Amino acid sequence: MQRSVVFVHGTGVREDSYRTTLETVRSAMTGMRPGVEVRGCFWGREAGAGLALDGVSIPGYTESGGGRKEDADVAVWGVLYRDPGYELRLLSLCPAVTSGMGRGQSPAQKLFDQLSAYVPAPEVRAAFAERSLSRSLDVAVRTVAESPELRDAASTADEGGYEHRHAFARAVVAATLAEAVERGADSVDGIERDALLSLVSADLHTQGRTLAGTVAKAAATPALLALSWHARRRRGALNDDLFQPAVGDILRYQARGHLLRRLIKRTVEHAPGDAVTVIAHSLGGVACVDLMVQEEIERVDQLITVGSQAPFFYEVGALISLEHPQVPPAHFPKRWLNLYDPRDLLSFRASPVFPTHASDHEVDNRQPFPFSHSAYWSNRRVWDAVGTWMG
Repeated sequence: MQRSVVFVHGTGVREDSYRTTLETVRSAMTGMRPGVEVRGCFWGREAGAGLALDGVSIPGYTESGGGRKEDADVAVWGVLYRDPGYELRLLSLCPAVTSGMGRGQSPAQKLFDQLSAYVPAPEVRAAFAERSLSRSLDVAVRTVAESPELRDAASTADEGGYEHRHAFARAVVAATLAEAVERGADSVDGIERDALLSLVSADLHTQGRTLAGTVAKAAATPALLALSWHARRRRGALNDDLFQPAVGDILRYQARGHLLRRLIKRTVEHAPGDAVTVIAHSLGGVACVDLMVQEEIERVDQLITVGSQAPFFYEVGALISLEHPQVPPAHFPKRWLNLYDPRDLLSFRASPVFPTHASDHEVDNRQPFPFSHSAYWSNRRVWDAVGTWMG
């Protein structure tokens, strides 16, 4: 039986820390289960919290060091290198476009047929060949063209499908460069990468369209506390570091968690194999429990929550999917491992709350809070427990 693993990150995580943690999880799982496929579910950008009006509600936000900007495009490329189907998966969550009663193929079917049969033009192949990327290009085109992410994304395409073409082009370029680096080649710089993307985009007739506006941007009201004079002077920076996105993610999930749950479900659907183990951290564990209570997620027979608040949310009546004394339905995964660290104030015991479903395993990350909340992945005892439990 082929098993894959889907990793769902927790609250406050964005591109850089997500990539680091995913690599740690992938390395640990590969060491225990050679050949296992590990997929990541990155939700921080699209389903996490952001400031829709750039922090205007926060007194002195910009003046006190808030709103530090990272290069968002560079950060997204970092995700695409590990998960080329990321943007296509987001597009698959958009509402399907009504094609009307016209004759012939629907826009969705037409786009899928074109992209799934894509053959790079000679000038595109020549540009990749100049950089010794011909082989990697062939592998990437085949991988993206045959991916379930493309199939599902195409179903939401409108006439022209320019945003979908753009996402396909970025997926191909990202998969090409990732495959090349994986086999030992040097990475190209961002200027050359963008030049290659321009060629593929022109070949696919994207008309320069990007993904702007395709998925609703995050919005949340930040949690504002009574701060000292010194803290007020640094209020913007503190809001970025402590309250947004971490607390903002929780608030947004409670108000609009359906997008995160849909993204987890779609990631699992796209994972290969006969069975799927979901490993979810912090708020990701809450979302997974909610999702698996609300729906039967096929092939998921093992759930591992790490530093999760799901048991506490249930006990205080804040779990969206289930209210005491209700119990998880019959389709909920039969095996649920919950790892917690008593030093991690955001982790809770699940077995006293869900005695017929969850088994707890206590670990000591030997770090004070809040460092203890993100220290699980480098703790060898965590992976020993996971490996033993998975069997």
